[in-house]
Amino acid sequence: MKSRKLWKWAFLLAIGFSLFFGGKSQSVQAASKGELKIGMEANYPPYNWTQSTKAHGAVPIDGSKQFANGYDVQIAKIIGKKLHRKVVVEKTEWDGLLPALTSGKIDLIIAGMSPTAQRKKAINFSAPYRKSTFVVIVNKNSKYANAKTVNDFKGAKITAQQGTLHYGLIKQLKGAHREPAMRDFPSMRESLSAGTIDGYVAEDLEYISYKRVNPNIKEVVLKGQNGFHYPASDGETSIGVKKGNDQLLAQVNQILSGISNAKRNQLMKAAIVQQPQTETKTQNWFVTIMKTYGSMILSGVGMTLLLALVGTIVGFVIGLLVGIVRTIPTPTARFKRWGLKFVKWLLSVYVEIFRGTPMMVQAAVIYYGIAQLWHLNLNRTVAALIIVSINTGAYLAEVIRGGIISTPTGQFEAASALGMTHSQKMWHIILPQAIRNCLPSITNEFIVNIKDTSVLSIISVSELFFVGTTIASQTFEFFQTYFIISLIYLILTFSITRIFNWIEKRLEGPQNYNLMANQVQTVAPKLSKEVSHD
Repeated sequence: MKSRKLWKWAFLLAIGFSLFFGGKSQSVQAASKGELKIGMEANYPPYNWTQSTKAHGAVPIDGSKQFANGYDVQIAKIIGKKLHRKVVVEKTEWDGLLPALTSGKIDLIIAGMSPTAQRKKAINFSAPYRKSTFVVIVNKNSKYANAKTVNDFKGAKITAQQGTLHYGLIKQLKGAHREPAMRDFPSMRESLSAGTIDGYVAEDLEYISYKRVNPNIKEVVLKGQNGFHYPASDGETSIGVKKGNDQLLAQVNQILSGISNAKRNQLMKAAIVQQPQTETKTQNWFVTIMKTYGSMILSGVGMTLLLALVGTIVGFVIGLLVGIVRTIPTPTARFKRWGLKFVKWLLSVYVEIFRGTPMMVQAAVIYYGIAQLWHLNLNRTVAALIIVSINTGAYLAEVIRGGIISTPTGQFEAASALGMTHSQKMWHIILPQAIRNCLPSITNEFIVNIKDTSVLSIISVSELFFVGTTIASQTFEFFQTYFIISLIYLILTFSITRIFNWIEKRLEGPQNYNLMANQVQTVAPKLSKEVSHD
């Protein structure tokens, strides 16, 4: 009875969380009318970055309490003002920008993106709003700092951002070792500082931005060197527009034509000055980070726990139902037999698909795919809850099925001898034992969910890891930030393990429980009284 009450309250809690965030999703979508949704990383200064306040004309980031600013943001504000629409930034990973635009989740990509020939096949681009040149950023004391030609990088470990044209340019550096591409510029900055790479290819503005926080770097300009070639459009920065939205593209081009070069240069100079700077280390780094970004970290912890808790509970319910159906005995009637086989086959396909593919891929397919195929714009939190739940359900379905199968056959035979139906046997005899035996695996799945929610950064869910990445990109204190994040993960998993260990002991009952002894102690006094009266 205690275990039933426990699961009942947990299930009600999950429903409450879902209803709360479901209502929040509707309100967010309703409020999106009249907004101009801009997709960007908010992690690429001076083009764009994340900050904690709305200082210097920053705009809100959708789904968070943070703000975005930078050259791209200021260009977006000019466009939004002319279109009489409020600018809202959709903070999105670089690889998610194109899917977000083609699926209709954002209106424009303004993220320092170049209109390459490959990208033009997927989306349209505006006239350029910025032009730049390509450089290799190296440490000032590096042997490659004085490189004069593309042949002077022999043996150098060079990288660039994943999904950008910069990575392809490394092939023109003769003899250079092309290291695996990295996900963002903060990661490359940290790698260069740590010495794990010798340099990375970027635009000249990245050098100007990085030079302000790290004077020990140098740029090697690639333009004009013999053997180095690239299309002129690759050095331009344009705004991405969804194909078919010709009216918006024409409006954007008209607005851009009205922004003078002097105004653009003024905006860029201001962005370079206002970009995030490394904190002055006047006190302990732990105290500094927690004092400045404590509220952001707590919100990330809350989102991580929400996703893990609701995902595990709903996933348990899904796994329980699937596990029960997959262990139903084969009926004798032909129609029922074939119907049950078909249902079991469908459930097997579900289990195999969601156990055999990474959650990150599932998140991208579900979040962007649903919007692209059925034009259903899910709130990213609701989408994350669905993804974690169905993924967990696939794993727990096999766990619970194994728990049911491992129950001694004598239990089934005894229940059958008492005249119980299959449903009665499952709910009153088999499942209570199977669930109790599966509790360690359920605990493990909960812990895995706490850690694996980090992959949901692909759809820009502001969970703990995503928040940590944002903080690291603003402070340039990568080791310190990720050390704090890892410590929080450890505290969460340790606490959850101890809570479930306590629940498991409660479900086991007293260790020395003796039914006959209890009956004798209860019945004996009554018999003695009856004898004395006689």
